Amino acid sequence: MSENPSASPQPVDKVATPATPEPSGVDLARVALRAAKEQARARGAAAAQKKQARRGGGLRSGARADGRDPMALGAAINRLITERGWETPAAVGGVMGRWPQIVGEDLAKHCVPLKYDEDPEERVLTVQCDSTAWATQLRLLAPRLVARLNEDLGHGTVRMIKVLGPGGPRRGYGPLRAPGSTGPGDTYG
Repeated sequence: MSENPSASPQPVDKVATPATPEPSGVDLARVALRAAKEQARARGAAAAQKKQARRGGGLRSGARADGRDPMALGAAINRLITERGWETPAAVGGVMGRWPQIVGEDLAKHCVPLKYDEDPEERVLTVQCDSTAWATQLRLLAPRLVARLNEDLGHGTVRMIKVLGPGGPRRGYGPLRAPGSTGPGDTYG
């Protein structure tokens, strides 16, 4: 094996590449035809999509269920509640409807749930009683009632029960008020 010292290696950037011939008339026609076909295909696909959108998005009725099939009212309502994130308010609303079964008939006759604050830091159920004696009774039962409600609704749904006493008459300032009195608030608290 003999090496020729005068032969130098060719630089890498000057590697000979085969020259591509310029397209001739027939080749240019083929390229133009192919481009025209692709454009026509794209326009046709766009028109077909518009047509399907007008007919309902291209969904076809068939043997299998799809999003357009009718559903039972209960299933539709449950789906709506889940999609909108109304699980907790709906559950609490159910509690307000079942209030006598939850707290008992005697307590339900004298105490009525008014509202539920669903703020994650609050979660307070507000209940109004028709006398101060029943309000005191409900305040004593509140921890057990919160536990019972959380069993039904899920842990942490109700954190506190706010008990309101009876609502007195409107606190107006009439002509027959004693000095220093708070009006009916002295009686009804």
